[in-house]
Order: sequence, then structure tokens, then C-alpha cells
Amino acid sequence: MKVEIEKSIAIIVLIFAALNIYAQDTLVIRSKYLKQPDTVLVYKPRHSTSDRKFPVVYLLHGYSEHYMQWSSIINLQQLADQYGFAIVTPEGFATFYLNSPVDPSSQYEDFFYEELVPKIHQLIPVDDKNIFISGLSMGGFGALYHFIRHTDYYNTAAATSGALHIDPDKFLEYSFAFWKNDRLRRDAEKVFGDPKIYDWSSYKIIKLIKEYPDFNRAFLIDCGIEDPLYPLTEDLKKYCEVMNIPVTFMQAPGRHDGNYWHSSIEYHFVYFKQHLRKE
Repeated sequence: MKVEIEKSIAIIVLIFAALNIYAQDTLVIRSKYLKQPDTVLVYKPRHSTSDRKFPVVYLLHGYSEHYMQWSSIINLQQLADQYGFAIVTPEGFATFYLNSPVDPSSQYEDFFYEELVPKIHQLIPVDDKNIFISGLSMGGFGALYHFIRHTDYYNTAAATSGALHIDPDKFLEYSFAFWKNDRLRRDAEKVFGDPKIYDWSSYKIIKLIKEYPDFNRAFLIDCGIEDPLYPLTEDLKKYCEVMNIPVTFMQAPGRHDGNYWHSSIEYHFVYFKQHLRKE
């Protein structure tokens, strides 16, 4: 029994090491805005000169996952080397990457810009003209939410399989579709509040864009056509077309899973590379 336990521990250690082997830095940030420390993986391109400034991509994970989700889907060090970007994957918990109106210990947007961003700029020589953000599912929502609200900080953004329509009934539907229970609906209420009191629809990406009438920035959205969230991406695409917002829309066969995101995220890096600013 002791040998079996020791083998199990060794396997867990090896798996954790394999997921993080190429991350040059792991940050643990104790935040005054969050109830628990936030862990962040940072990947920098290898074989670069010491005086070079890096474009940066923040990659946000999905609901029920964690800061290592992206590194379990694709080789982030390889992406950093291939495209020349530094990649940052923070822990987002189940915060939807925003400041909760009901939980003072879940103020993620404040954490992001008051604590995480300064840490990254201290750690990495950042090319301030070329900062990007992307994510999957909950992280796709978070990426566009941050991009729309903080356009001065970002060059552009992208979302894959984004949970772009914040709605209690839809969240209950998705929760049973993915987990056969109401966990997503219950966790979302901890963030957004009781829907009988708080208006969840105010967080919808389309409604958020309407609150910023001067918003006309290019970004990318994509989703697998077998994904239950596909109609949300298509609705955002149609709205942007009507409003003459320069959105790039991509679709492909795929579900709401790692196989689809393994392929889709490379297109985000190609898109970001095409949008690099020289001046």
C-alpha cells in the first residue's frame, strides 16, 4: 500500500511538472481584492535579446478550470517561441473576470489592473503598443469584457467559444448540458447576485458595447458549430456587422472542448501577429 501511494504521489508530481516545465516564471500574488492568492504562469520567447520588448498575450481560462488549463491544451512555450509573444495565464477562479456587485472578496477587475498588470510589467519588458487578450468560454467573455472596458491598454482581443450572453436561464441550460447539474447557475449567482434583484443582462457583451458608443475596435471571435454557445458568437458577429464594427468571425466543426481550442487558439496568435503595431 505504501509503495502504491508513493507511486501515485510521484505520478502527480510528474504531471504537474510536465504542465509547467516551460513556464519561466510562476507568480503567486496575494491580493487585497480576492479571497485567495492568484497563481499566474508566464512564458517568454526563448533565444531573444535581453533588451527586447515583448508583445504580451493574456490567456484566460474557462469556468470550472484554472490557470493551467491552457498549458494542458497546447504547448504555450512553443507558441511563445513561434510567434514571439510573452504569454500570461492567470487564475480566474469562477469570477468571470469582473468585479462582483455582491461579493467584496471577488473584485477581479481591480486585481487585474491594480496588481497583476504592474507585476507583469515589472517582470517582462513589455511592448506597450502590443498587448493582447484572449480566452475560452468564461475566459472568452472575460477577454472581450476587458478589451471593451480598457481599450487604451490593449491592441486587440479575441474570444473562442465565448460565454458572451450572461443570462440566468441560459446558464442553467448550459450547466445541465455540460455537468448534469446546476453548478454554473449557482456559481454565477455568487458573482452576479440574485437575478431577481440584479440585472445580469447588463454584462452581455452586446449590451456592453452599446454602453460605449464610440467603440469601433477590431477583434476576433470564433466558435465550433456543434458548440451550444455557437449562437452567442453568431449573434455578436451579426450585431457588429450592423454597427460597422470590424469583427473577424471564424467558425469550424467542433464542440466545447480542448480539441477545438487546441486548433482555434493558433488562429488568435496569427491574428495578433497581423495586428502588431510598429509605431
